[in-house]
Amino acid sequence: MPNTKSAIRRVRRVKIQTSVNRVRKSKYKSAVKHMEILIKNGEKKKIKEYFPKFQSILMQVAKKGIVNKKTAARKISKVSKKIS
Repeated sequence: MPNTKSAIRRVRRVKIQTSVNRVRKSKYKSAVKHMEILIKNGEKKKIKEYFPKFQSILMQVAKKGIVNKKTAARKISKVSKKIS
């Protein structure tokens, strides 16, 4: 239990940050899953349309620190190798 004013504010702030981070991580995971499904089904046209958005989502999440930048880059690289 927080005892000081600053600790109470910090608890409130962490709660908000946690919910925001949860949304971002969910967005990241759903983008990866969506891309995997498209690749599995072999829908070339949809993959080409979705790839820039996929790349953008991963880099946004990496920029915020939810996922490591190198992890995001590696996922993007693997996907781009699969689709080319």
